[in-house]
Amino acid sequence: MHEPTARCLRRTALWLATLLVMPFSVSLHAASDTVQADVYAIESNRAATTLLLDVAHAGPRVVAVGDHGHILYSDDQGQSWQQARVPSRQLLTAVYFVDERHGWAVGHDAQILASSDGGQTWSKQFEDQQREAPLLDVWFQDPNTGFAVGAYGALLATLDGGRHWDDVSARLDNEDQFHLNAIAAIPEAGLFIVGEAGGMYRSRDLGQSWEKLDSPYHGSLFGVIATGQPQTLLVFGLRGNLLRSSDFGDSWEAVQAQDERGALQATLAGAGRLDDGSLVLVGNAGTVLRSTDAGQNFTVFNRPDHIALAGVTGNARGELILVGQGGVRLGSSDGAALEQR
Repeated sequence: MHEPTARCLRRTALWLATLLVMPFSVSLHAASDTVQADVYAIESNRAATTLLLDVAHAGPRVVAVGDHGHILYSDDQGQSWQQARVPSRQLLTAVYFVDERHGWAVGHDAQILASSDGGQTWSKQFEDQQREAPLLDVWFQDPNTGFAVGAYGALLATLDGGRHWDDVSARLDNEDQFHLNAIAAIPEAGLFIVGEAGGMYRSRDLGQSWEKLDSPYHGSLFGVIATGQPQTLLVFGLRGNLLRSSDFGDSWEAVQAQDERGALQATLAGAGRLDDGSLVLVGNAGTVLRSTDAGQNFTVFNRPDHIALAGVTGNARGELILVGQGGVRLGSSDGAALEQR
């Protein structure tokens, strides 16, 4: 039996219930014909304090996604937030912008939403309620070419900006249909996917073909991020496990992060690379890790509020924009809380 759907539980960071999912049984094109009439997210002045699972930049704008179909955007470095008009009330798990205007969000019911105005308004490109399985991450090479990954080995691809999505899961050697939790581009190398049971897949041709790698860790991996150096990446997951490769996955070294209690045990949930090149990882119990040497070493700060964190990015003032349980928070460069805003 599969572990709970990793990225959803990881990104909610609550771990209060097991997400029940069923295997994919409906073809993508048939599913495209079953999109229901749009039901829009309810507008709420408390949307910025509800569960948010991912955050990304759309140029200078910051966009966050989460529960109840909430998508928020900020034009003042994360100090205040506006709620976007969104044709969904589902849990949204990830957001990605390829430029300051074109972005995509994914979530439950295999929903894929798109924006062409920097996240202010959204349209629904695809959903399949019969799958009862979420999409968990999304990445685009340019405004036309992109991929979404998700539960039970889902790998979807588009060549036309999402007007049509093809199920290309068969490109992966994933007979057990383990969940795919995250996808990222690695400079001068290609694409990398991580998932359940230590799953690692790499593509040197931007997703046309994939190679399954032997993983040094067999627990769930929830994220992958490029360090900024050629062919170098970090993967991370359960119980603080953090691995670094400088050769696009040919070899790995464990990165040992320490806090005041010893070796880090908190599950790591999300990551971001800041304008100054530093890497920040966040996770359960308010854990914030920062590296200024491309992921070779990390300092650890445990926020006293112990709020589970799911995603992170930075603003122009060098502060961290943190999302997770209880919504969005601004933090100092190490993750410590700023004054209440």
